[in-house]
Amino acid sequence: MFKILEKTALNPSMTKMVVEASLIAKKAKPGQFIIFRVDEFGERVPLTIADYDSEKGTVTIIYQKVGRSTMLLDTLNEDEYILDFVGPLGVPTKLDGYKKVAVIGGGAGCAIAYPQAKALHNAGVYVDMIAGFRNTDLIILEEEMKAVSNNLYLMTDDGSNGNKGFVTNALEQNIKNGTDYDLVIAIGPIPMMRAVSELTRPYGIKTIVSMNPIMIDGTGMCGGCRITVGGKTKFACIDGPDFDGHEVDFAELMKRNITYRTMEQTAREKECRLIKNVEVN
Repeated sequence: MFKILEKTALNPSMTKMVVEASLIAKKAKPGQFIIFRVDEFGERVPLTIADYDSEKGTVTIIYQKVGRSTMLLDTLNEDEYILDFVGPLGVPTKLDGYKKVAVIGGGAGCAIAYPQAKALHNAGVYVDMIAGFRNTDLIILEEEMKAVSNNLYLMTDDGSNGNKGFVTNALEQNIKNGTDYDLVIAIGPIPMMRAVSELTRPYGIKTIVSMNPIMIDGTGMCGGCRITVGGKTKFACIDGPDFDGHEVDFAELMKRNITYRTMEQTAREKECRLIKNVEVN
């Protein structure tokens, strides 16, 4: 059982939790993830570690309420417990040897991009952070991202923050203005990561993306998280979640990720009705 120490709503659909998990906090590195299970009847859900404090023994997760399990998780409050919280899993992001890096987050992906930027910034690397959201109301971690970057570029699809455009617009402008990046890290929706990878390809800029395929056990045994990278089969849970964005088969990944969309929607609607009935009673 893992105690919830803090719970904060970041926007209407996203929540931050600080969880007591000392053994995980001691070993966690940027890019790794945990798998949680709310109760004995719950599914195993992977979430990238958003932050950790080895001295306090805490791990921070940020989740979007998009499915049955994350909606159930959100019914828990401070001083309550999560049944299973396993990790750290996956291969840490290799961040050594870079001088100038663009770290890009899209929506919920900013929660994953933030620890990458933090680690680079703490190592003395020049960091431009580019974050994209649909509108101003959905912006999260603005002050945190600003604190770990030399420049923070906040983009919104609708321009409601006064800076309309996609993350690729800001990245391309910086490159054309002469910013000589030796690495780009892109984390967020698959179309965004694919667009960033295609943008950096002709410039020859190494690009790392964080994969989020369907995952079950997190140990490579089930094969559910397999993806094709450079023409070879890889498993996101043990070979990743980071991969070379110029080698990922994004078309295959997008097709696999929508396989269970109808079932997921049905489960979500069922959970919505269940939670509403509990609140009424």
